[in-house]
Amino acid sequence: MGFNKCFVVIIVLGLLFSCQTKEDYTLLFVGSFTNKRPGEGIHVYEFNNETGESKLKHTINNITNTSFLKISPNGEYLYSVVESQMDYHGKIAAFKVDSINKRLDLINMQDCGGRNPAHIEIDKTGTYLINSNYTDPSLSVFKINANGSLNPCNQLLKFKDSSIIASRQKDAHIHSSNMSPDNKFLFAHDLGADKIRGFRIDITTQDTVLQDEKQIKMKPGSGPRHFVFHPDGTFGYSISELSGKITAFEYKNGNLIFIQDYSSYEQKQDIYRAADIHISPDGKFLYASNRGPEEDSISIFSINQDDGTLKLVGHQSTFGKHPRNFAISPLGNFILVANQFSNKIVVFKREIKTGKLKKLPYDIMVESPSSIQMRAYIK
Repeated sequence: MGFNKCFVVIIVLGLLFSCQTKEDYTLLFVGSFTNKRPGEGIHVYEFNNETGESKLKHTINNITNTSFLKISPNGEYLYSVVESQMDYHGKIAAFKVDSINKRLDLINMQDCGGRNPAHIEIDKTGTYLINSNYTDPSLSVFKINANGSLNPCNQLLKFKDSSIIASRQKDAHIHSSNMSPDNKFLFAHDLGADKIRGFRIDITTQDTVLQDEKQIKMKPGSGPRHFVFHPDGTFGYSISELSGKITAFEYKNGNLIFIQDYSSYEQKQDIYRAADIHISPDGKFLYASNRGPEEDSISIFSINQDDGTLKLVGHQSTFGKHPRNFAISPLGNFILVANQFSNKIVVFKREIKTGKLKKLPYDIMVESPSSIQMRAYIK
């Protein structure tokens, strides 16, 4: 085959590959508090990856307090807590994502084993879902079936503990959990006990998926809330609600090894309400949200790729109240912040090289937004 024919073949193969890997559109899923009564709990939008604009496509109505969402690893299913912050057991709902018609269809619901489900994690194979119950401090584990439906809870771990802040830490409070990058361990964040509870995970079993608990003690009064692993799997970062601190760890062989603490807030506060934490897809920048009472902001840090330490880049106002949750778009060029008390999601353009944020005029008005998930789909 001559040079010209080889060149043509290479060009054609390149075009085919680019077509197959093109991210045609992104769906944005928003979960909300519904004031403890049935209402518009989940909204589905199509998100424009070039401009940052969104178009509402579908709404799940007559559902209560769908305050945390989690998309499955393959993007085919969405899971939501239901009836959080009620005085009875909440539920976990499974939805089929119809990415072509940009809508959700309910598959089934299961009792979550306690009051106030606050967070959902899914192991990287999509085999098990782990729910965190805040008020009845526990972890509930669900087997995910091939069609995305949930079996009844097959393991429920309950916890008793406390720490030094009487108003918030009289009891244990499991706020979230995260799978390790190697999918071998789960780390649960106990705001009430100032502990990160680590478990070995065995996805080949039924009744004892979470095994061999070990505890990482945080500083008294910290209140660990959420956590994120670095994309390369070597570092992890905790956000503590009550101290307003970010804690950097090295992750090694199932262990979290303390590196350093950093203040997430720009200004000293009498009360801290740090909330959410995420890392850019390229692993170069870390972001955290701070929910008042005097500062509603996103803190921005650059990440040292060699040792995991952080360097403050700056703080960005969220242009709203109580930024409970936020998300970085799949391509990493936008950040969307759910300002719960302002009933709006604010869209920021993210500067890839500096990590800094610039507000765009594309606010999404939605009642009490509390959770954001984004996923790119190919037509």
